[in-house]
Amino acid sequence: MRNIASFFSSVFNPLLLPTYGVFLVLWVSILCYLPVGSRLTVLLVIFGITCILPMVLIALLHNMRFITDKQLRTRQERWIPYIFATLCYVGAAFYLIHVHSPLWLTAFMWGAIASIVVACVVNFFWKISAHATGIAGLVALLFSLHNMGLAAFDIMWLICLTIVFAGAVGSSRIALGHHTLGQVLAGYVNGVVCIYLAELLFS
Repeated sequence: MRNIASFFSSVFNPLLLPTYGVFLVLWVSILCYLPVGSRLTVLLVIFGITCILPMVLIALLHNMRFITDKQLRTRQERWIPYIFATLCYVGAAFYLIHVHSPLWLTAFMWGAIASIVVACVVNFFWKISAHATGIAGLVALLFSLHNMGLAAFDIMWLICLTIVFAGAVGSSRIALGHHTLGQVLAGYVNGVVCIYLAELLFS
């Protein structure tokens, strides 16, 4: 069970979820008709900004002994990576604006930024699940694409599959002892509210 839980925690690492979200937008929304090369370029840049850069910082902080655990299990060690991740996400949002992405795609990144800010503020007195926040944000993104009629095909099956993954990720975090049920549920609420509200406000 721990191996399965570790697998879901790794595959749905919070640093990977913005890339997953942009991938879903570029391959299941009406943007799927853009040239593959253009979509891959955007995806790779987003991956570099929102995943590689924060990973490098976390590794540096660990080597410099500012943090003791690369997985950031300790609440007190999370605030510096959270702040840096927020700056990376802001950079990603401005990159999407630079390449003339539609507002509803940029809104996904602004929602992700809002969810990190919420998690960072809450982190000063309580630990919230970043894994749950991220996967719930994907569910909210897919719901938004479906409700706004932006999907290139019927994605209800994909929404249901993502909800199943969300349950698996939350259960995995609890099984590994990294979060309580309340912290996972708070993460779900954070992700859904921030992403869905961003889509409503900016789209």
